[in-house]
Order: sequence, then structure tokens, then C-alpha cells
Amino acid sequence: MQAYWTWVNEKAGKYFHKIKNEKFKANLLQALPFWVASVVTGLIAVLYSKLFFLAEAGSHFLFQHYHWLPFIITPICFFTAVWVVNTFAPFAKGSGIPQVTAAIELANPKGHDRINQLLSIPVIITKIISSSILALGGGIIGREGPTIQIAGSIFRKINQWLPEWWPKVSKRNMIMTGAAAGLAAAFNTPLGGIVFAMEELTKTHISFYKTAIFSAVIIAGITAQAFLGPYLYLGYPDVSNLSALIFFGTLVVSVIAGLSASIMCKLILKLMIWKSHFTKKWKSGTYILICSLIVATMAFYANEESLNSGKELMSRTLFSSNKFVHWYVPLLRMLGSIVSFTSGAAGGVFAPALASGASIGSAISGFLSLSASNTNLLILAGMVAFLTGVTRSPFTSAILVLEMTEGHHIIFHLMLAALTANLMAHFIDKKSFYDHLKNQYIHALE
Repeated sequence: MQAYWTWVNEKAGKYFHKIKNEKFKANLLQALPFWVASVVTGLIAVLYSKLFFLAEAGSHFLFQHYHWLPFIITPICFFTAVWVVNTFAPFAKGSGIPQVTAAIELANPKGHDRINQLLSIPVIITKIISSSILALGGGIIGREGPTIQIAGSIFRKINQWLPEWWPKVSKRNMIMTGAAAGLAAAFNTPLGGIVFAMEELTKTHISFYKTAIFSAVIIAGITAQAFLGPYLYLGYPDVSNLSALIFFGTLVVSVIAGLSASIMCKLILKLMIWKSHFTKKWKSGTYILICSLIVATMAFYANEESLNSGKELMSRTLFSSNKFVHWYVPLLRMLGSIVSFTSGAAGGVFAPALASGASIGSAISGFLSLSASNTNLLILAGMVAFLTGVTRSPFTSAILVLEMTEGHHIIFHLMLAALTANLMAHFIDKKSFYDHLKNQYIHALE
């Protein structure tokens, strides 16, 4: 009898051991596409960031040494950037986040062909080339939104390349995870990437894809850090010795930034609808020329910090003694975003939104003659508030700025700014900027 039970236990052990190995094998095969895509995303994000920064540096160098050059270079860059998009990948224009959210919504058997127009290898190449050319011309754009569409395309393509015998991987989860990994690699903000996926991209409970998204964000971030180092997007601004009344200043900045962001988005949408009625090429060409000349005029008459993504403006106001901007700088930043985004080239509004918010916080601090640390806080609050007004994702905005600056002890100030701006933005438009654009893309694909 003892020998019999020993035999039964051995057989049962082998059986359960086999099941465990099969389950481990299935889990590993399920995870591998996410890991491979994350590494590729990190590498491409690094190459893209270097190219984009080189384009911005070239823009600053040219405009500093040849003040008349913007009136030649900027129109050429605008027309070329738009031509690249229209010729090779029309759905690569603009930010990239609305395209990803549209792809997530279309992630079903019927929407397969339509997703290929939103997320593909041509989209990746076009996005990088068009946005870099526009940045060289001084375009007020960022690379973060484009990086999200690039990452979504990478994850989508790797999912398509899986052989028939491979365990099925959810197309929707791959795209969502790619977007989160892209944001994490672009900003070096892993928590921001995770929160962005939960808040902006889907209403699905995180338990359905938590392992994939956590591992993808970590791998993409580590890959990017291997080449760029463990950098902070902005650094460590001094926000010590804050006034007890600074909460009131935060509220003022958040109200103005939230309303301004929503109004800017409303204007962009109206211009895009107006542009869609153009039936003749000369009308579209004239509009692009006007947009480029507006940016060129800004480069010629205003400070160069009104151009490009605005990172230099954020760094200068946060980390130098020259903390205050003129009252018109926020208006120029918003005008630049409007004309750059509606031109039809590739380029995001994430970083420009942060810069616009920073300029609002800086201008208000100068009006109130606040101390350096209090000014820094209002600049950060303005960044959170303006980004929230654009995205309507208050937690993502607050977490992103927190991770960019390691400002954990001001999290309550940032959350107050985010929630206040979110409330203010709803007075202008109930839907977010990205929701409107997502619906436009879905409608265009029908």
C-alpha cells in the first residue's frame, strides 16, 4: 500500500510540475512581445529625442546669428514638414495621442485595417522626420505626443509579427501599454506613464493589464536611461520656505491657466474645422505660409524662448535669478502652439503646454513680486494646470510634473492646481481636446 501511494504521489507531482511549466511557458510567451517592444521603444525614443534636440539647437543657433533668417527658414520648414505628412502618412499629423486613443477604440476585428493607418512603420518615420523639420523652423511643438504614437506603432507592429502558433496577445492591451511606455521614455516618468494609461487611454480596470504595463514602462525607461542617464526632465527647483498664503496664488494661477488652455484648444479645433473646408491647394498653402510667418515674426521680434518646445523657458525661470517673463509671453506661447499645431505637420502639445503654463505662473509671480521659491511653485502649478486644461487628465499632469522635479512635498499644491484647472476647463468645453480629435480621426476613417 505504501508503495502504491508513493507511486501516486510521484505521478501527481510530475503532472502538476508539467502544468506549472506549461503555464510558465504561456506567461513567458505572452510577456515577450511587450518586453521586446519596450526595448525597441526605448531605443527609438532616445534616437528621436537626440534628433529633436539637435533640431531645436540648430533653430536657436540660426536665429541667434542671423536674425533675418526665420523669414526664409521657417516657411521652408513648415511647408516641408506638412508635405512629408501629406505624402507619406496623413494620420501622422499633430500630436499622436488622439490617434492612439482612436486606435484603442478601433481595436477589434472590424477596425483592423483602420488601425493600420493610425499606427504603422510609415507613421513612425513620418512622425520623426516631420516634427524634427518643424522644430528646426522654430515650430512650437513637443516630441512627447509623437513619441506616444511612435511607441503605439511599435507595439502594434510587433503584435502583428507574432506567428500563428504564438499565444494570442490583446491588440488593445499592446497599444495601451505602448502608449504608456512611450510617455515614460519621453519624459523619464514611469509613474506618469502608468497613470496616463489608466486615466487617459482606457476605462478598463488596471488588473487586466497591470503586469504588462508595469514591465513595459520599466523596460522602456531603463533602455532610455541606459543612453541618456537617470536624468530629470527639469531638475530640482527650490520650493522650500513657502508662504502659508501661496495656496491662494496657486488657485489664481490654476484658474487662469485652466481657462487659457481650454480656450486655446477650442481655437485650435475651430481652425481645424475651418481648414477642413478648404477645397483648393492654394488656400491650404496660404494658411501654412501665414502660420510660418507668424512664427518667424515671433523669432525676429520676441525672445527666442517663445519658440520650440519651451524647455529653455522652463529651465530659465525655475533655475536662474531671471524668473519673470513679460505679460505677453504666455500669449505668444499659446499663439505659437495654435499656428504650429494647425499647420498640418507632426508635433505635440504636451511640452508646449507645460511651457505656456510655466510662463503664466512666472508672469503672475512677477506681478505679485513673489520670492524665488514661491515663484517656482507657481511656475510648477501653472505647468500642471495648463496641461490639465489641455488633456483633462489632472492626476497624470500632477504626477508628471512631480516626477520631473522630485517635488514630492508639494504634491498637494500640484493636485490643487490640477483639480482647479480641470474644473475651470469644463466651463469652456465639456470634452477634452484629445477626445474631440479622436472622434475626428475615427470619423475620417469611416
